[in-house]
Amino acid sequence: MWGTRRSPEFRYAGGMMVHIFRGPGRVFGCTADASGANLPAKFAPWAPFKSIEMSRGGEPVPGIDKEECLYDIEAHGFHVTDAHVRITDQVI
Repeated sequence: MWGTRRSPEFRYAGGMMVHIFRGPGRVFGCTADASGANLPAKFAPWAPFKSIEMSRGGEPVPGIDKEECLYDIEAHGFHVTDAHVRITDQVI
């Protein structure tokens, strides 16, 4: 389970702006990079979808597991899902 790898010093505990991009089909990428330049080329082209403030706890974000998303951004620089299922590990 991804949660066992999370560091207690999770650096985004205070929140961050997350930029969400749409790839092909039902693939979405999330990143702190407003340009999306660090998203995997495998699913390019990436089209800007929306940007939201995200923090641990608090209100849920429809279609996104915030804990997984923020962990992946901290660990890999991005978070990728296909039909709301995390696939980040398949593209790193």
